Amino acid sequence: MSAIPPLLFAFEQTEDLALLPLAARRALDLAGQKLSLAGWQSLLRGERMALIEAGASEQVPVVQVRAIVARANPPPTPVEACPDPPIDEVLPVLSGLLGPGRVLSLHRWASLRALDRYAFRHLAHPERQEQLQALFDECCKIPAPTHLDEKGEARMIGVASKAPTLRRAVASARVVMEPAVLSQISEQGAPKGDAFGVARIAGIQGAKRTHELIPLCHALHLTRVDVRFELSPEPGVVRIVATVEAVDRTGVEMEAMTGASVAALALYDMIKGMQRDVEIGPILLEEKEGGRTGPWRRSSL
Repeated sequence: MSAIPPLLFAFEQTEDLALLPLAARRALDLAGQKLSLAGWQSLLRGERMALIEAGASEQVPVVQVRAIVARANPPPTPVEACPDPPIDEVLPVLSGLLGPGRVLSLHRWASLRALDRYAFRHLAHPERQEQLQALFDECCKIPAPTHLDEKGEARMIGVASKAPTLRRAVASARVVMEPAVLSQISEQGAPKGDAFGVARIAGIQGAKRTHELIPLCHALHLTRVDVRFELSPEPGVVRIVATVEAVDRTGVEMEAMTGASVAALALYDMIKGMQRDVEIGPILLEEKEGGRTGPWRRSSL
């Protein structure tokens, strides 16, 4: 069962995959295929898992889905493909069915996986209210702080029982200065020298030393730190993007955010003699991969 939890919701996990889980239903809907329960059960377990994985993907591989279900007996029936629910509008029916204490904001809705939004629409019926509320608690309920013990005291989380896996995170920082200042440091450099070069090295060093700056962070074996600078279409705006990777037992989100933050501070230090009121922020986690919760990406909303 170790490979199933990221793909199945808690209320539908079964050992034999006898029933169509929501991920498989989404794959079929987007591929325009209607498959009977007998047809689903005629597929090999590996084929059923492939459909589940396809349906859990942000972009469903429609051609692959159709090729898999073509092996079912009885075969599937072609139907009109059903697209995913919109990302920019929470289904109105949900507010009445979720009940008190379960508020699904537009920002939270947009941050969900495509599979999660599909599941909310599929379960948005009075007879499925219990499953719908369980889905909300699984996807949207704010978990208790992990860095606090049962007495509410700060602690460092133990990760020894976890297996090392590939972890990746991307963070960004926005730096706003006068357009003339940005033009000068881009073309001629700053009074202290290569502003971007120094800020890049500072960001890399900051990511590597995150555990010395953030008290409860673990010391990780980073395998990659990349810091780059993007000139925004907005006059005088630089976007710093820090990407961090590691093969370790916990995530590298803090390392990526620290790298972006330190790079922004170093850039300010390089140009403060030219302009004092440079603005830094926001500093954002853009995406992360790996770990128990799987991939996450910031919504554009």
